[in-house]
Amino acid sequence: MDSPFPGMDPYLEQHWRSVHHRLITYTGDQLQRVLPRRFRVEVEERVFVADDDEGGRSVYPDVYVVNHHRPSGAAATGSSTIAEPVIITLPDEPVTEAYLEIIDTASGHRVITAIEFLSPTNKLAGDGNELYVRKQREYRAAGVNQVEIDLTRQGDRRLVMPMTLISSQHRTLLLACVRRGGQPLTVEVYPLPLQQPLPTIGIPLAPSLDDAPLDLQALVTQCYRNGRYEDIDYRADPQPALPPDDAIWADELLKSKGLRA
Repeated sequence: MDSPFPGMDPYLEQHWRSVHHRLITYTGDQLQRVLPRRFRVEVEERVFVADDDEGGRSVYPDVYVVNHHRPSGAAATGSSTIAEPVIITLPDEPVTEAYLEIIDTASGHRVITAIEFLSPTNKLAGDGNELYVRKQREYRAAGVNQVEIDLTRQGDRRLVMPMTLISSQHRTLLLACVRRGGQPLTVEVYPLPLQQPLPTIGIPLAPSLDDAPLDLQALVTQCYRNGRYEDIDYRADPQPALPPDDAIWADELLKSKGLRA
């Protein structure tokens, strides 16, 4: 079963941790099939701590350690005695976010393009945003092409994108931007209306080469199918809530597909 939405399914944001990992993997696979042989897609990661100031999100560690209760007092193992530790509860767990870099293997493995699917933590004040913005500045200083794809609604996009420079008719609920390393003062904007299928966007490489196509709709469809999200309850509203006009449209769409009464 495919999503009932023609483009990005807003209900997938509730599963963003898993969806983000899939988008990163599938994007790398899709691009690797069309890139010239000299280029390779690498998955990179940033690690930071998100606290309650960043929207009160739940934070999920990559490794779970289960603590089985041990009776009070020292425990003996063979001839050794294990002392009782002092237990400290840490306020937060580190968050790991993946992003993609296209490497030119013919020029000393230089990074030529960075691709980021924005997470809510990138758009909330705190360590996640600070690390992300710092990395973007480093890319611009090095002349690296940058691709930012925002398929989530939580957070303030103005923290990572100059929204005041985008005209109102192009300022959609979702958005993708491309900044070419050789044209730092120009931003290519792809509006992503909820009511339309996601487009194929151009991923810049070297100035002398054509852009590599990236089919965003194919990525989201693959995420939905492989994630088996057909169990989503479309009778409830998505979280976060949609703007009024989009909510009315979504309600009519879901009713027409028999997913709401």
